[in-house]
Amino acid sequence: MSGERAPVESRQPLDEVMLAMDVVDTLRHQEKVVARELDSDARDREFKEKLKRIYQAQGIDVPDHVIEEGVKALQEDRFSYRPPPSGFSLRVAHVYASRGRWLPWVGGLAVLFLVATIAYQLMVVKPQKALPEKIQSRYELLLDKAESEAGTKAVETLFAQAEVSRKSGDTEDMQQALTAMEELERTLDQEYTMQIVSRPGERSGVWRIPDINTSARNYYIIVEAIDDSGTVQQVSIANEETGTMETVSTWGVRVDETTFQRIAADKQDDGIIQNNVFGRKKKGYLTPEYLIPTSGGFITSW
Repeated sequence: MSGERAPVESRQPLDEVMLAMDVVDTLRHQEKVVARELDSDARDREFKEKLKRIYQAQGIDVPDHVIEEGVKALQEDRFSYRPPPSGFSLRVAHVYASRGRWLPWVGGLAVLFLVATIAYQLMVVKPQKALPEKIQSRYELLLDKAESEAGTKAVETLFAQAEVSRKSGDTEDMQQALTAMEELERTLDQEYTMQIVSRPGERSGVWRIPDINTSARNYYIIVEAIDDSGTVQQVSIANEETGTMETVSTWGVRVDETTFQRIAADKQDDGIIQNNVFGRKKKGYLTPEYLIPTSGGFITSW
């Protein structure tokens, strides 16, 4: 049984395609010649011969049909690059192609933003949300620790201030109230003995002339806070001369002149103050119980 074979598609050899592209390139480098030579069909053959001689001078044998293909390709504007039309897709492609330059920076900024966001949530937002619960817990704890009416009143006052701040949404004032409650707790927890300072080279008492009455004198006995283990304690003191709270280990307690002179005489007798206990601060109380009469004024420097 006989039959005809299907026609085989003719393909141009790759080396001829490359040669035709080279012809086109040569033509482009002689654009003025091309414009002049190809204006007339009469001179077309002569121009092609000229091209053939150019290649022969380079030792390249270019068939006529390849030169024809090159000339035709130039006329049809083949083998030339045409940039894609500008638009959104082209801009996206350019951005993608340059990702090696900008992607590390974007990635670094993204990581930095993520870290900052997490830190802000953990260090600011979360603590602020927990403030009301912390204040409530501290309030209940302080009420349990307070052993005096003055202590209980101080706790209630701070809690009332915190409640006003909570209702108004003022987190800064709430934090200040919580800090004050923590300081109050430290005061309530303290337990110490107020001893008159009686060491060689250190003052046991001083006197001041007040600015508002230069004819008078204010007398102070210098004391320090000692716990049961003999350790000197730091105590928050309201300085009556400056009106500020200060944390000190020694301070002056205001007394009348009679008390001042009596303690001075006790020290001058043998250099030792026999009755050196000024008062005692018990746990759960705000202020010490004084064993020596005092007006309650304090100074922190002399």
